[in-house]
Amino acid sequence: VRYLWIVSTNQSEVMSEEPCDVGLYGLAVMGQNFALNMASKGFSVCVGNRSPAKVDLTVQRAKDEGNLPLVGSASPEEFISKLSKPRKVIILVMAGKPVDETIAKLSEYMEEGDIIVDGGNEWYLNSIRRSEELEPKGIHFIGMGISGGEEGARNGPSLMPGGPKEAYDQLEPILTKCAAQVDDGACTGYVGPIGAGNYVKMVHNGIEYGDMQLIAEVYDVLRSIVGMSNDEMSKTFAKWNEGILDSYLIEITYKILAKPDDVTGEGYVVDYVLDKTGSKGTGRWTVQEAAEQSVAAPTLAAALDSRYISSRKEERVAASKVLDGPKETPNVSKFQIIEDLEAALYAAKICSYAQGMGLIKAASDSKDWNIDLSMCAKMWKGGCIIRAKLLDKIQAAFSSNPSLSNLMVDPAFATELNERSMAWRRIITLCVASGVSCPALCASLNYFDSYRRESLPANLTQAQRDFFGGHTYERIDREGPFHCAWTDAHKAIGDISERTAGEKATRD
Repeated sequence: VRYLWIVSTNQSEVMSEEPCDVGLYGLAVMGQNFALNMASKGFSVCVGNRSPAKVDLTVQRAKDEGNLPLVGSASPEEFISKLSKPRKVIILVMAGKPVDETIAKLSEYMEEGDIIVDGGNEWYLNSIRRSEELEPKGIHFIGMGISGGEEGARNGPSLMPGGPKEAYDQLEPILTKCAAQVDDGACTGYVGPIGAGNYVKMVHNGIEYGDMQLIAEVYDVLRSIVGMSNDEMSKTFAKWNEGILDSYLIEITYKILAKPDDVTGEGYVVDYVLDKTGSKGTGRWTVQEAAEQSVAAPTLAAALDSRYISSRKEERVAASKVLDGPKETPNVSKFQIIEDLEAALYAAKICSYAQGMGLIKAASDSKDWNIDLSMCAKMWKGGCIIRAKLLDKIQAAFSSNPSLSNLMVDPAFATELNERSMAWRRIITLCVASGVSCPALCASLNYFDSYRRESLPANLTQAQRDFFGGHTYERIDREGPFHCAWTDAHKAIGDISERTAGEKATRD
């Protein structure tokens, strides 16, 4: 490993003539922290940014944090000139147009065989387009999802790269050493061709949406139905975090609930937070892709819808004055509710992961990406926002059966879901009777109930389609499509195969 020694704090530092192992362009907080992460792991890093002040700040941080091997640059040309060949460039700028502009500036000074890695939350089709645009110059492009926030970027995030395998192989030593580390290795690996890494990160964020909404609904039951104080709720989540619900999101939940307000000095911060949840688009992308791939993802969709409803605060305030909830609510043991909530939350989380994994599998199959679902689970076990004890079991399930049709039918998970089914149903029944919405908990149970049933009422729906649109139907007693002349007004539809051409069955 080559080390570069900083001899001054100006961005145009005079360094040893040894070129840097890797460059990072884009020095918002994530970029700064990931650059320092790589430098702290022994890789020499050159950093660049549109504004020089952030370059100076990052160079100073490297000095303050132990004279890390990190050097600044004053221009795109100087930035590229300080990198060893083939050059390895990671960009961390805002998704969309800024990525295209940054690639254009940097690639002007790059050569055949060089590598550009986009580490932002990017739509996977944009990564595919950029890869194709760089191909004539022979520059490799990798789209890499990064999860873990500021802390993860500095100390070890989950890294999900997708692109040319030969380019990944050159980056692998850096990514493996800088990613979060768990018992069975680094939380990274080769996801697949270009677009695959962005896709897996997108689904990760969709699962994150679902997980957060499920926790919020459980919090609402504890607060609105059980009547717990913030301290009591915090202790309950802390206890749950010692068992099967052990996860980063449960951990931060009990910390959030216990945090005194730092503005007024009275009460707790969470009680002053306006009940409007923002979003940056990855959850919406996930739900859109689920529809595109004909994959049911009701928990993730419910979480997204809940954010949309929350944003209509003024409308909800007005509606609360004219729309009534139940006048009487059930009298249920608080101990029983708390016990059932733990079971319901765990079961619903399994369903949320099942939907996300099902979406990755469908996309991988349709695009020939050959994504390893057990590796996805491994990548998410550390560093990222959805890291959880549950992922050990998910990894084991897909390792033992890579062709598993749905996570819920894995023998271990099937047993756990069946054991918690009645507790789950009691919680949803309680919420409905109490007028407390639980869209994600309910969507997860409906997903479970729909998937486990051999027969669904879809036969009537398909018959209706044939009645009003001549869409045909399949029979249970013989092969082939059929059409029924339901009334005297219905006419023959001619060649049935022509009638059904182009229709994509949702089961495919």
